[in-house]
Amino acid sequence: MKKLRILVLMHEDLVPPETMDGYSDKEILEWKTEYDVVTTLREMGHQTMPLGVSDDLAVLRKAIVGHKPHITFNLLEEFHGIEAYDRHVVGYLELRRQHYTGCNPRGLLLARDKALSKEILAYHRVPAPKFQVFPRGKKVKRVRRLEFPLLVKSLLQDASAGISQASLVHDDDKLTNQVQCIHQDVGSDAIAEQYIEGRELYCAVIGNQRLQTFPVWEMLFKKKPDHIANIATERVKWDEAYQKKIGIETRAAEDLPDGVEDRIFKLCKRIYRVLSMSGYGRMDLRLTPDGRVYFLEANPNPNLSYGEDLAESAEKIGVSYESLLQRIINLGLRYQAPWKGQHHETG
Repeated sequence: MKKLRILVLMHEDLVPPETMDGYSDKEILEWKTEYDVVTTLREMGHQTMPLGVSDDLAVLRKAIVGHKPHITFNLLEEFHGIEAYDRHVVGYLELRRQHYTGCNPRGLLLARDKALSKEILAYHRVPAPKFQVFPRGKKVKRVRRLEFPLLVKSLLQDASAGISQASLVHDDDKLTNQVQCIHQDVGSDAIAEQYIEGRELYCAVIGNQRLQTFPVWEMLFKKKPDHIANIATERVKWDEAYQKKIGIETRAAEDLPDGVEDRIFKLCKRIYRVLSMSGYGRMDLRLTPDGRVYFLEANPNPNLSYGEDLAESAEKIGVSYESLLQRIINLGLRYQAPWKGQHHETG
């Protein structure tokens, strides 16, 4: 394995310390992904430089010119505090003719927008919930074809931002209140989707042209009270005490109906290609009691922490964390960005 100069790009507030010693579990959770990636790449022998970026690309340019990385390992999820701007940073890397890991700008644009992705996939006859977008500054008026219950969330932000049990609404008054909460608290347009009752499934996809899926993963709610819906709220994602209280567990999906796993694999690869994704991603799905699979969201560049769902699903088929990171790097080096069709020295 060739030892590389790797620039690890992340938010400036998430640049990890050299060691976890002395930090609480809550503090570590903030920058665990960044720590895991940086320390593992160093253990693999790569010359690794973490770089924190917030709202100034000059620091990125300086690092590229000074460090001359073979590749930038992209862990940056926002710019200027806006998640939708992550694609512009990746676009800047392409303008600089730099190799990078993860999804390309076009894939980030299509996949991050929950409405646009569903509109594109509807053309390709991919089953997904009916939905309606509620822009900021406009009156909330539900179209008649959209029936309750509905799940209200941010149009662009991921990581379950703004999602709670109150996000599942059953009448127009609650819909209006929840849409306004997204507008005010999250600061984005809202989308309301028909709620699909069923199992919460995830499937990771890795590759550029030649794709591989990892085992289907499931989020289980083992101690969930009957009045709580099995939706991945902010508390479910990030509150450890709450996770223990309602018995949250993620693991390889068991007892799937005959043929469903293969159907999911084919569907996820198809979605990945239709949305022009590259590098690695994760599809969020629902499996209904009668065996129908619905697409919920596409997540480019999902959580890469050691011990989290993507790494665990890779481990399930014998792909170690080190091997996973190296494969992601190799895919970044091989990705056929438009500039690779021209002969030009990288500056």
